[in-house]
Amino acid sequence: MARRFCFDVEEGFGIVAYRSVYKFYVRETEPQRERKSMLLKSLATLVVVSTGLAVGQTPSSPATASAPKAEPKKPVSFDLSAIDKTVDPCTDFYAYVCGNWKKNNPIPDDQVRWGQFNALAERNNYLLYADLKAAADAPKTPLQTQYGNYFAACMNEDLANKLGTKPIDPALKAIAAWNDKKTLAALVVSMEEKYSTNLFLRFGSDQDQKDSTKQIGDLDQGGLSLPDRDYYLNDDERSKTLRTQYLEHLTKMFVLLGDTPDAAAVEAKNVMTVETALAEGSLARVDRRTPANVYHVMTIDELQTMTPEFNWRVYLAGKKESGLKTINVATPGFFKAMNQEVGSADLATLKSYLRWHTLHQRAANLSEPFVKENFNFFSATMAGQKEMTPRWKRCTMGTDRALGEAVGQDWVAKNFPPAAKDNMEKLVKALEAALDEDIKHLDWMSDATKLEAKKKLDAFRDKVGYPEKWRDYSKLVIKRDDYVGNLQRVDAFDDRRDLDKIGKPVDEKEWGMTPPTVNAYYNPSMNDINFPAGILQPPFYDFKMDPAVNFGGIGVVIGHEMTHGFDDQGSQFDATGNVRSWWTPEDRKEFDKRTNCEVEEYSGFEVAPGQKLNGKLTLGENTADNGGLHIAYAALMNVLAKEGASATAPIDDFTPAQRYFIGFGQVWCENTREQTARIRAKTDPHSSGQWRVNGSVQNFDEFGKAFGCKVGQPMMPANSCRVW
Repeated sequence: MARRFCFDVEEGFGIVAYRSVYKFYVRETEPQRERKSMLLKSLATLVVVSTGLAVGQTPSSPATASAPKAEPKKPVSFDLSAIDKTVDPCTDFYAYVCGNWKKNNPIPDDQVRWGQFNALAERNNYLLYADLKAAADAPKTPLQTQYGNYFAACMNEDLANKLGTKPIDPALKAIAAWNDKKTLAALVVSMEEKYSTNLFLRFGSDQDQKDSTKQIGDLDQGGLSLPDRDYYLNDDERSKTLRTQYLEHLTKMFVLLGDTPDAAAVEAKNVMTVETALAEGSLARVDRRTPANVYHVMTIDELQTMTPEFNWRVYLAGKKESGLKTINVATPGFFKAMNQEVGSADLATLKSYLRWHTLHQRAANLSEPFVKENFNFFSATMAGQKEMTPRWKRCTMGTDRALGEAVGQDWVAKNFPPAAKDNMEKLVKALEAALDEDIKHLDWMSDATKLEAKKKLDAFRDKVGYPEKWRDYSKLVIKRDDYVGNLQRVDAFDDRRDLDKIGKPVDEKEWGMTPPTVNAYYNPSMNDINFPAGILQPPFYDFKMDPAVNFGGIGVVIGHEMTHGFDDQGSQFDATGNVRSWWTPEDRKEFDKRTNCEVEEYSGFEVAPGQKLNGKLTLGENTADNGGLHIAYAALMNVLAKEGASATAPIDDFTPAQRYFIGFGQVWCENTREQTARIRAKTDPHSSGQWRVNGSVQNFDEFGKAFGCKVGQPMMPANSCRVW
C-alpha cells in the first residue's frame, strides 16, 4: 500500500478515481479503490459520493441494465451557448461563463455532481466499455482475455445474487473462531493476506522523506467507514443525524448477515464504539498537510513498546517483512488510541468491528440486498445520489482500476495519437519557461531562494499520456466466474508488488493514474508532473482550437500541477524530492503571509447554506489554481507574441485574452447536490467549481483588464491575493 504526498487537479473524476491528494495508499481493496482516500479508507466514501461508484440498485434503476443507452456527447472546448450574457462578468464570472450550462445540464440521477470533468469521464468510460465488451466476447490477445474475463465476472449479477455471502463466509468464520485478543495481530494479517480485508491500519511502502531514493516501510491510520474523523466527533445537528443514520445502516447490514434485530443493534453500537475511538486518535486532515506530522521513524522495538496490545513481529512476519529494523509510524497518536481500544474492548466488541469491516469492504460486490443497502446509506443518504449508476459503468471503472495498465495499452492506441502527445509535451515546456520567468521576477523572493526554486523547476520530470513501460500482469490470475476472488487476487498482487519495493530504489517512471483518467497530478517526492491521456481531450485540449482556448484549458491544468511544487506542501520538498528547508527565513515569512491571504479569502466562500470552504484544507489547490492561471496566461502571451498580430484578432467577438479566461472558466462548470457539497467542504482539498473560477480571476488583474472591469467590482477587488 504505497503512500505518497500527491496532488491532483480535481478529486475523483475519470474512469479511475485516483487515490491521492495527501498521504494516500495506492493499493486498497476494490471497494476502497472505488472510494477515494485523502487520509485512507476514512475518505473512501467520497469516491462514491463524487462519482457514484457504489454497486447497487434501486427500484427506479435496476442493476440489470448491462449496456449504454446511447453514446455520450463529446464535450467541446469553447461553448458559446454556455455563456449567460445577462450576467456581468465583472460581478460574477462563473455565472457568466457557466450560467446557461448549469441551466441546461441538470445532475443525472445516478450522479451526485455533474460537470465538464464528468462529461469527459463519461465519454472515456463509454469508449473503454466498448473495448471491454469486445474483449469479454472475443479476445484477440492475452491481455484482452485477462481484462475481458475480469469485466465479464463483474457483469455477472445473477451469479452474485446466487452466491449471497458465500464469497466472504470463510473470512467471517475465521472471525467467529477467534477467541484470544493476544492473537489479534495474527488474525489481522491473516485477514489481509487471505481475504484482502483491511482492519484498523494501513501498512505499505513509502518514499523516505529524508532520502527520496529509498523506499521504507510505513504504518498509518485507518479503520473508519464514514468520510472523515469529524463525522464521529462533531456535535452539530447534521453530524448527529448522520451518526444515527449510520447506526441504522449498520443494524440493517448485520440483520442481512443473519443477526436478529436486537443482536444487530448491539453489534452496530460496538462498531460505533471502536470507530469513534479510532477517530479520536486520528490525525486531522489539515494537520496532515505538514510532512513532519506524518514522519516518525521508529525501531520495531520502540513501536512494540508504544503499543503492547498488538504483536507487530507476528504481523510483520505475516506480511513477509520480518527483516524490517525500522518503520515510519505516520500517526503515533492513532496507534496509541488503537492500542488502548484493543486493550479495553471485550472480545465481542472487537468481533463486531471485524465482522463489519469484512462485510463493508465487499458489500458493493455481493448480492442485491447488500448492494442496495450499501447504496442507500453511502450514496443516497450521505451524498444525495438518486439512483444507482448502471452496472456497465461500474464494471468498466472497476476493470480500469484493477488492470489499468493492461486496459490502458489498447485505449491509448485508439484515443491518443502520437501527434497529440508531441503537442502536449511542447505545451508543458512552454509553461515551464513561463514559470521560470515568473520566479525570476518575483519581487518578494531573494536571489538565494530563487536559485533553489530554479533547481527544483529544472528537475521536474514530465510524464505525458501513459507510462514508458507497461506493468506486467502475467502472474495475476483472473477467473471469469469468480468476481470477489478476482478482487482479492488483484489486491494481493498489488499489495505484494508494493511491499516488494521496501529497501529497493525508487522507480522514477512509475505512474499513479491509469491512461484513461480525467485528471492530472504532481508528486513532490518524485518531483514529477503527470498528465494521463484521459484528460488530454476536449474541453481541456483540442489541437484544432486557437491557442487561447487550449492554454485556458489544459494550459492552466499544467500550470496548476507545476505550482503544486511550490505550494504550502510542495514547497517543503527540494529538487530531489526530499523534505528540506531551501528557503531563507525571510522568504518563508513572505511566502506564509501570501498563503495566509488565500486561507482567509477562501474561508469566506460559501458552498451550501451555512457551509463555507475550509481555507486551510484547500490552500494547496487554491494556490495551484491561482498560480496555474497566471503562468498559463504568461505562456499564452509569449506564444501570441511570436505568432504576430494575426494571432491577437478576435474570434466570435472575443479577444484572445477573453477566450483564455472563458476557456478556463468553462472547464469548471458544474452542478452539485447539497449533501455532496457539504461533504466536499469537509473532506476535499479542492474548492468547488464556482470558487475555483471566481477565486482565481479576482486575484488576477489581467482578467479585469480583459473584460474592462473597474477596481472595486467583485471580480477586481482593490486588494487581492497572490503567491506565484
